[in-house]
Amino acid sequence: MRAALRLLMAGTLFFGLLIGAPYGSAQKASEVPDNVELLRDVVYGKGGDRPLKMHILRPKTPGSAPMPVVVWIHGGAWMAGNKDEGIRLLPRFVQRGYFCASIEYRFSQEALFPAQIEDCKCAIRFLRSKAKEYNLDPQRIGVWGASAGGHLVALLGTSASVKELEGKGGSQDYSSRVQAVCDYFGPADFPRWGDKSHPAVLKLLGGPVAEQKQKAALASPVTHIGKDLPPFLIMHGDQDKVVPLDQSEALHEALKKAGADVTLHVVKGAGHGFGGPEINKIVDDFFDKHLKPAKPKTE
Repeated sequence: MRAALRLLMAGTLFFGLLIGAPYGSAQKASEVPDNVELLRDVVYGKGGDRPLKMHILRPKTPGSAPMPVVVWIHGGAWMAGNKDEGIRLLPRFVQRGYFCASIEYRFSQEALFPAQIEDCKCAIRFLRSKAKEYNLDPQRIGVWGASAGGHLVALLGTSASVKELEGKGGSQDYSSRVQAVCDYFGPADFPRWGDKSHPAVLKLLGGPVAEQKQKAALASPVTHIGKDLPPFLIMHGDQDKVVPLDQSEALHEALKKAGADVTLHVVKGAGHGFGGPEINKIVDDFFDKHLKPAKPKTE
């Protein structure tokens, strides 16, 4: 009976991690506003022996100045989810003058960690390599993700100098460094979570944390915190039963100790997923502050 109960709880947690995405938009995934151009399934590199793809969303009538970039990385326990999610979430940024991308990455049933972060880094390098062609600003790239995607964007933010995580997916001559990170309830410290962690973590690492200590540390954003960190916005519900709030608290504490520009916004009463106009405004203001050029002061 106890074993069955544990299995039921694990299943509940698993599906909770799958649906841990921001919400608050009624727009269907297949629809984009008339002033937004959608380029589907642009190949950005290789993961193992197969092509990796992203959706690109950009203004149909862009200005002449290079655009800042927001990249969405979806959640799904590192084993599910779809880049189509970004088609729903990113148009508001395009309408604010951003070039946007929503990327796929290899799931843990296809390849264990670090394949997932290698693919994310490849996507950033690809966009930087296409800066002139796409008229984007290679020094103003921000990333945003939820749950498993939150983990990956946080890791992008802290591991820019970790060659072991770069992979060989393509665009190797370019940097995978990002200039702003918005992390929605992503795991950040797997050793701290330990073997009480979600079953999907064990799948990602290839075994229990106690048996995969080195990989668990390598996969943890807190491990790589050093100097020259991008600004972070971390958001987490105080009723999250899937990824504990103390994961985001640990990341916030480590970043703050390192002198990073970091804000932890705890969403009262929220579980593993939240959204709405107030949340959107916090995210919009964060990216505008850190990715858009400062307007010249008028006398």
